[in-house]
Amino acid sequence: MSSALVFGIVLISSHRCSSSSKAMVSTFNKIHSVCRSSHPYPRSEVQRVPVADDKVSWTIDHPEYKPVEFTQPFIHGQVWADEDITPENKSQFKWNTLDEHQVNRVGHNGVYTIDPDTGRPRNPFGRTGLSGRGSLGRWGPNHAADPLVTRWMKNEEGEVVKDPESGKPRLEFLAIQRRVGKMWALPGGMVDKGEQALDTAQRELCEEALNSSEWNLNEDKQQKHLVSELFAKSEPVYKGYIDDARNTDNAWMETVALHAHDPTGSNVAKLNLIAGDDAVDVKWMPVEAKTTLFANHNDLIRIVAHNMDAHWSNEKDLS
Repeated sequence: MSSALVFGIVLISSHRCSSSSKAMVSTFNKIHSVCRSSHPYPRSEVQRVPVADDKVSWTIDHPEYKPVEFTQPFIHGQVWADEDITPENKSQFKWNTLDEHQVNRVGHNGVYTIDPDTGRPRNPFGRTGLSGRGSLGRWGPNHAADPLVTRWMKNEEGEVVKDPESGKPRLEFLAIQRRVGKMWALPGGMVDKGEQALDTAQRELCEEALNSSEWNLNEDKQQKHLVSELFAKSEPVYKGYIDDARNTDNAWMETVALHAHDPTGSNVAKLNLIAGDDAVDVKWMPVEAKTTLFANHNDLIRIVAHNMDAHWSNEKDLS
């Protein structure tokens, strides 16, 4: 098993791992930045309190820190969301475990701490300038899954394209354009209660990249079978914290990225690509350094390029 430090993430080459070591946890070596940006919190006009790099860690005393408290009004009362934490109910929350309601409160990056005064979980990567839940339903980790589907880029003759400089084969990945913010991203979404990441990844791929809500019975059977076959040999390439603009001091995104590669491209060619659900467009995009994607999705495709020994761009960053 080998690892490399890339963009602050410890990468584990999954194709070299045994089946027993597929459950990988990657850690960020640098502090989060996206969720400390100067932009308003998504879908609001709320501004975060600035947090200097040397004040991000909870281990650093910062008595002047007064984060803005914000939870989107639409969160309250949703069946997929937690209640507000109060002095009366804070002991009911079971942190760092799968609770009796099948809500997974285990963080991929290890045990997170609880603020003794408020009873709220603390973001394991430090201060963000905003307390509360923002637009996230759960206190603590909010679990997602991202399907990362790839194929080899081919020319008109059906030959795999190799980059003229690196000499390495080029990959393409399936991307969707998000309805909110219009950024390109991997398909993906929240893991439902009692659901496994593999099930979520397949469901989200169907919803966002194949518009499964509009399928007839034949399409449902055919497309689900293709997706199931595609993910039969998928591997997790990342498990952990995501530097997401929705993160707060008390609620944050974590994901499992599952890589499914079609070596011939014949199976994915049968997928009927139509944007649906939270996506407005879907297409194949080249795996390369200059691609700009939502949140940390660039890092995820970079892991795959590394694992597949495919072209990326600046090869020294992968060593």
